[in-house]
Amino acid sequence: MSREFRGHRNCVLTLAYSAPWDLPSTPCAEEAAAGGLLVTGSTDGTAKVWQVASGCCHQTLRGHTGAVLCLVLDTPGHTAFTGSTDATIRAWDILSGEQLRVFREHRGSVICLELVNRLVYSGSADRTVKCWLADTGECVRTFTAHRRNVSALKYHAGTLFTGSGDACARAFDAQSGELRRVFRGHTFIINCIQVHGQVLYTASHDGALRLWDVRGLRGAPRPPPPMRSLSRLFSNKVGCAAAPLQPA
Repeated sequence: MSREFRGHRNCVLTLAYSAPWDLPSTPCAEEAAAGGLLVTGSTDGTAKVWQVASGCCHQTLRGHTGAVLCLVLDTPGHTAFTGSTDATIRAWDILSGEQLRVFREHRGSVICLELVNRLVYSGSADRTVKCWLADTGECVRTFTAHRRNVSALKYHAGTLFTGSGDACARAFDAQSGELRRVFRGHTFIINCIQVHGQVLYTASHDGALRLWDVRGLRGAPRPPPPMRSLSRLFSNKVGCAAAPLQPA
């Protein structure tokens, strides 16, 4: 261990790092920016900004009335977005500690966040995903169809993938909000998701990691699989109720 960051009064659930070159080079920020900044969220209801080089707490972000469950960073704008059990998302200047705005429309805990092209996507215990304008806090779209809490989010190539407590993953058209596909196979809540190329990865509390074929999600007809080893990898076609990939 090279450094320890102490100051939270309860569990640390989420963190994100801002590299030195992503921070302004003004004299007042120079000391804080050395080594970058680490932002952490805790069940003590605060987020903290730490100077990585020294391990000192640079700012404590106070305003949430519940646990901070998730956060994302807009590094060019040195802004943090935090989601909480108080059903709000809050935007903060991580250099000054100032609270910039509050996003209020969810009716349950905000469990996961994704920041893409000045849009903030939030998954909640109210069974919805909402899309917000990062600069104003205006809600511009709501994604429904989940039967339980939304526990994971990932944006990829115009598609918003979600994981839920109903044990399903879903793919939505990020622009229209239309549900494109449902991935069924897990037996318990999906904890995290990732997308790489044409494969969706889902990891669940049921102990399984599943791989899914996500070709053709933009609505165009899907081409037949190539007659090479790749065809064995994508041997299971995916319809409305997609099946996981099986090993070759």
